[in-house]
Amino acid sequence: MHKDLMKKLEEVGLVMQPYWSAKYLKNVEKLSRPEYKVKEELDVYVAVRDGAKLCMDIFRPEAKGKKFPALVAWSDYSKTIQSSVRRGNPREGGARFYMQSVLYDQTIEAGDLDFFATRGFAFVIPDPRGCGKSEGEYYGMHNEQEHKDAYDVIEWIAQQPWCDGNVGMVGYSYFGIAQPLVAAQQPPHLKAIMPFFVAEDYYNRAYVGGIINDFYHGFHSLNAVNNGVSEAEKKYPEDELKRMIQKRLQDPDVRSNSFYVKILSCWPPRMNTWFFDILLHPFDGPFYHVRSEQKTRDKIHIPVNFSSYEGFSDPKLNVPKKIFIIPDIPGQKFTCPMHYGSEEILRWYDHWLKGVDTGIMDEPPIKLFVHGANRFRFENEWPLARTEWTKLYLERYETLTTELIPGVESSPDILVHKPPSIFRINGPEDVPFIRYSTVPLAKPVEMTGPVALYLYAAIDVEDANFHAKLYDVSPNGSKRLVSSGDLRASHRTLIKKESKSWAPVHDHTKAVPVKPGEINEYAIKMSVVSNVFQVGHRIELEIPSMNLRPPAYVEAQCGLMPSALQTVYRIYRDAKYPSHLLLPVIPETPSELWLE
Repeated sequence: MHKDLMKKLEEVGLVMQPYWSAKYLKNVEKLSRPEYKVKEELDVYVAVRDGAKLCMDIFRPEAKGKKFPALVAWSDYSKTIQSSVRRGNPREGGARFYMQSVLYDQTIEAGDLDFFATRGFAFVIPDPRGCGKSEGEYYGMHNEQEHKDAYDVIEWIAQQPWCDGNVGMVGYSYFGIAQPLVAAQQPPHLKAIMPFFVAEDYYNRAYVGGIINDFYHGFHSLNAVNNGVSEAEKKYPEDELKRMIQKRLQDPDVRSNSFYVKILSCWPPRMNTWFFDILLHPFDGPFYHVRSEQKTRDKIHIPVNFSSYEGFSDPKLNVPKKIFIIPDIPGQKFTCPMHYGSEEILRWYDHWLKGVDTGIMDEPPIKLFVHGANRFRFENEWPLARTEWTKLYLERYETLTTELIPGVESSPDILVHKPPSIFRINGPEDVPFIRYSTVPLAKPVEMTGPVALYLYAAIDVEDANFHAKLYDVSPNGSKRLVSSGDLRASHRTLIKKESKSWAPVHDHTKAVPVKPGEINEYAIKMSVVSNVFQVGHRIELEIPSMNLRPPAYVEAQCGLMPSALQTVYRIYRDAKYPSHLLLPVIPETPSELWLE
C-alpha cells in the first residue's frame, strides 16, 4: 500500500512529507502536478477604488486559453525580492544553506512561486500602496487601507482572462498576518486562506505585556517604503500631536533611548513613521484592533488553515478551520526563501480552489509538531481535553517542585535590575537572573498547551518589567527555550471575564502604578508549548531582569525595552505566597494520533 502511495506521489512530482498521514491522503493522482512553464508579467499596475495605482508581479502558468485559480502574497517587503533569488537556491538543502549566508534576508517569505505556478496556480505579489513601485501613502504595517486595497486587487485578479475566479492567499509572517485581516473585508472571490503565523493581538506584539518591543524599530530598514506617513500625523491636529509627543518624551524608558528620542524629535514626524506611531500608542485601542486577528474573526466567512490556537477555539470563527503548526527548528520553519509546508498548502488549495478531495478535511482539525519527540501529531480540541494542569512551585534552593512545603515562610529571593542606560550591559549574558529547576526527570514528561506563571513579588519602584523563560535542559547542560512571557507591572490588572487560569488576559488600556514594597500577584501569560522533556532532562524557569536579544540583523534592536529605573525585585515563594508555574502536562496520547 505504501509503495503504491509513494509511486502515485512521485508521478505528480511529490514525496511523502513528515506532516502527512497515509491514512488520510486521498486522490493523490489528482494533486496538481508540475506541467506548465511559468509566464512572468512584471510591474503590472492596477488602480484601486480611490484611483491609486499599485504595482504587482504576476507569475502564471503558460497555457493559452486556460484559466487557473490564483494565490496572492501580500506584504510591504518588496515584491521584487520574492522572486529575485528563487533560482540557484534548491528547495532541498538550499534554503538551510542560504540561511547561514551573509546575504540572508528574513523577508523573502511569500512562498515558492515556481512550485505553485508550474502546478496550475497564478501567483501574484503586489507592492502595497506607498511601497516599492506603488503609488500612495504608507500608513504602517497592516494598516486598514492595506486591507481595502487587497480586496480590490483580489477582485481585479478574479476578472482576468487567466483566472477562474477562485483566489487564495499565501505566505509567512507579514504575508500570514495579512490574510485574516483581508478575509475580514470579505472580498467575494477570496475562497480560502492559509496563513503561516498570525497576529492574534497586535498590541501584545508592539508592547509585549505592556513593554515596548524594540523589534519593530528596525523594520524601517526592511520595509520597502517609498512614501511613509504617520497615521497620527493624518489623524491629529498639529498642536495635539505635538502635545502627545512631549508627553511620550516624559516616559523615562523612552527618554533613555536615543533612537526613540531621535524619532520623536523630528518635525514633521517622517523618520520611521511606523515606529513613531507605535511610540505614540502605548495603550491598547483602535490603532491595534484593526491589525489584530482576534478582532476580525466574526467577519471571516471562508475556510481557514492557520497557526492560531486561540482563534481555532473561538466560537466566533464559525467556518471550516484547521491548525497546522510547523517545527520551530532552524532550517525548517525559517527558511527564506520560504519553502517549508508548500506540499500542505498545495493540498489545502487543491481542495478549496480546484475542487479535489485531497483528504485534508478528513483529518483531525489540529496538526502540530511535538518537540522533544520530534514528530507530528493530530489533535481534536484546544486545550487538549486530557490535559492534567500541573503546578510547579518555586521553592528554596532554586528548585521547582510539585509539592508546596506547608507552613513554611521563607525570605524572598532578590533580583536587582541595573538599567543599561546607567550600567554597562553588553548582551544577554550580562543580565542578572534568578533560576529555578526540577531534578533530572525519571521519566519523559510531555507538555502541550498554554502556560502561565503566577508570581508573588514586590518592587521598590512604581513600575518594572517581569520576564520569564522556560527551558528544556539536557544532561550535558545545553538548553532549549520552549516558552516565554513578559508583563509590565503597571499592566497587571486582569480582565477576569476573559481570563482562564492557563491564559490570563490583562487590561492594557491603562497603567496602574505599583505601590513600592507592596506584594502583588503577577499573572504572566507565557507562549504555548509542545515539548517532551526526556529522561534525565530538567525543567528550568529563568526570571531575568531584562529580555534582551542577541545581536540581530536589524540595527538598534535590543529586544523588549529595559526599564530605565534601577529596581530591586523580591520574589516570594512559600505557603503564604505560592508562586508557581501552571503547566499543561499530557499523561498519554493514543497511538493513532501520532503520524507514522
